[in-house]
This record gives sequence, C-alpha cells and structure tokens, in this order.
Amino acid sequence: MEPDASEDAEIALRARAQAIRSTVALDGDGSCIAEARRLAASFLARVRVEYGLPVSDRAMDLTQLVVSELVTNARKYAPGPVLMDLRIVGALVQVEVWDSDPVLPVAHAADAQRVGQHGLEIVRAVARGFEAHRESVGKRITARIDLTDSPEESVGCEGPLHA
Repeated sequence: MEPDASEDAEIALRARAQAIRSTVALDGDGSCIAEARRLAASFLARVRVEYGLPVSDRAMDLTQLVVSELVTNARKYAPGPVLMDLRIVGALVQVEVWDSDPVLPVAHAADAQRVGQHGLEIVRAVARGFEAHRESVGKRITARIDLTDSPEESVGCEGPLHA
C-alpha cells in the first residue's frame, strides 16, 4: 500500500524540520554569552524567513534566555570551549550545550534569600523539556522550547522529546 499525499507531506515536513540546525564552537571567553544569544536569535530569525516556520516572539526571547543561562553555566564551571547546537525538532527548538566538566548540574531548593545560582531553575521553568547527560568527555545539557505560544500555530508535527 502506497502512502497518500497527506502522509507524503508529513514526511517531507519532518525531513525539512530535521535539517534545520546550527552548531557552533564558542571560545568560552567573556564574549561567548552575548555571541550565543545573538546566534540563537539569528537562527530563529532564519527559521522564520527561510523555512517559513512560525516562531513566536516569546519563543525567541525564551530561547535567548535559555542559551544565556546554559552558556553562562558552562563558562563558569568548565574550562575550555563550549559547543552549542540549535535545531528544530517538530514544533520545538532544541538547545544543546556541551562543556568539558562531567559534573551534572543540580537545582537548588527554592530560597528567596539566595542571590544568584537560579539559572537551572529558570531553564527548567520555561523549557518544555530538560535533560542533562554525561558524555565521554564532559556533559551535554538539552532544553526544548515551544516555537509557538499555542498548538494551533505549530508546524504540524511533533518530534521526539528525547535527543
């Protein structure tokens, strides 16, 4: 039995979404956080213009926030470069940040008196999904953010929630 036209369109949409990706190595110096935010904004702007996928202003802002928090932590706790991978997975933007420190991040208990160290709490609060994995060298942190504010605006396919 051959697939119908709607199945072909769905397969083409999934294939196109899987191909939308940007990977960059950041030096790990003081300017890498701003550079990472700029690259994330540029990536999502390209997703809007070149691929015609809906990206809400909220998704743009949250993605830059998540990138900023993850790259800041990588720069703070791990020596050397940071790798950042951005990709479209279904109706989500997936942000992956790799660094050389194998210690997985731990969320602190809520404490209104604590100054700083809220990055992981923020990422987990705004992301659709969050994972931290040790790698053969270092660790990889993955966060996923909805591209749109409502399901009606989605790209029409849901990708896997696990990398």
